[in-house]
Amino acid sequence: MSLGRGSASQAMVMLVVLLCLLLHLEHVHAATYTVGDSGGWTFNTDSWPKGKRFRAGDVLIFNYDSTTHNVVAVDRAGYSSCTAPAGAKVYNTGKDQIKLGKGQNYFICNFSGHCASGMKVAINAA
Repeated sequence: MSLGRGSASQAMVMLVVLLCLLLHLEHVHAATYTVGDSGGWTFNTDSWPKGKRFRAGDVLIFNYDSTTHNVVAVDRAGYSSCTAPAGAKVYNTGKDQIKLGKGQNYFICNFSGHCASGMKVAINAA
């Protein structure tokens, strides 16, 4: 009987190790992008994602002056109308790191007039 229990215990340990390795591999493939590159999160960043390929799990870094800007995660309607829906997640540290979810991800600055001046990005993460 003890032989059977030991084998099951070893199998469980191997399963846990395998799961940890798989989770680690997913993390290793995630990329980090600074929105706006060296210019940071500012006006006319709406074209910044062009030519880039994003994946779910990639991390966006938003660098900005937190006294004059913020980052708000919005839906398509909020992106198009430059309005943050009720309950939208607002980031305001000036050095925000946001992990992309699969599919469309939309971010705006909701300080008056900023989004309309191109301070928004729409990113599709595969």
